[in-house]
Amino acid sequence: MPELRKDPIVGRWVIIATDRAKRPVGPKAEVPPPLGGYCPFCEGSENNTPHEILAYRDRNTRSNEKGWRVRVVPNKFPALQIEGDLNKRGEGIYDKMNGTGAHEVIIECPFHEISMSGLTEDNIREVLWVYRDRLVDLKKDPRLVYGMLFKNVGALAGASLEHSHSQLIVTPIVPINVWEEMNGAMEFFGYRGRCIYCDMIHQELATEKRIVLDTPNFVSFTPYASRFPFETWILPKNHNSHYENIQKMEVEELGTVLKTILCKLETALDKPAYNYIIHTSPFDTQALPHYHWHIEIIPRLTRVAGFEWGTGFYINPVPPEQAAAYLRDTEVDLLKIPKR
Repeated sequence: MPELRKDPIVGRWVIIATDRAKRPVGPKAEVPPPLGGYCPFCEGSENNTPHEILAYRDRNTRSNEKGWRVRVVPNKFPALQIEGDLNKRGEGIYDKMNGTGAHEVIIECPFHEISMSGLTEDNIREVLWVYRDRLVDLKKDPRLVYGMLFKNVGALAGASLEHSHSQLIVTPIVPINVWEEMNGAMEFFGYRGRCIYCDMIHQELATEKRIVLDTPNFVSFTPYASRFPFETWILPKNHNSHYENIQKMEVEELGTVLKTILCKLETALDKPAYNYIIHTSPFDTQALPHYHWHIEIIPRLTRVAGFEWGTGFYINPVPPEQAAAYLRDTEVDLLKIPKR
């Protein structure tokens, strides 16, 4: 059973999960892994994954068999386990609880595609809707408090399998980084009476210096205080604190926006490793006037080293204005069909 332990100095919770040591390990050298070979995520290998939790399927196809388009399965090497009670307890000055939660893998396509940018817009829309479905379902569990959706692409970003997939980890506590972000937004709201993310959207659209893409319902820009080169955010223009409240019309547009941004980053930066994270509100909160869900995309172009770990400062060698201009000028063809 995994275990959650609380750092008594800064209040950060850490997951102790020994089973994670058994998961596949990516190459240590900074070279792309070889393509091809056996893949447990490809169609036809359904019996080599845990039984599916959810799948968008063609009609007249059965669970855990061929015929799916997007498929969700439990992570074979989970950081947290869905079974069991939290059993919060102390050990002297230390607090801990059982590693109860959820860890799921969203397999984004049945064929062996290594890049989400190689999927059709309809395929990406289904992935985005699966995200919403899983959050809606898991927030019914009173033990669970926060759902973190994320994607690791490339060995340098922590991916151990190349087939395009993303992950959902749901925790029984709100992670400290999320608390810090929400508290900062709350302080701004208390002072100004407005959502800081809505203000950022208005200011970025007004100046246009850091805008990468502007569509009717979404805006993408490189944030003013970017921590990493070419860090790029996607935000809905209409205020919404919870990703799971996204509307079908918004998903239709977001599929195109996300594909466009990923294509631009891959074209401009020669297919870098990257992470993206969906920042959303905790399950146990109602609609929040001060917080705004968003996607953060972080290409892995620089290393986090001693200074960053020790101080919390990040050194970014590329000004966000320069990165945004470069991405704006990068042309991509969304209709190009990649070779299978």
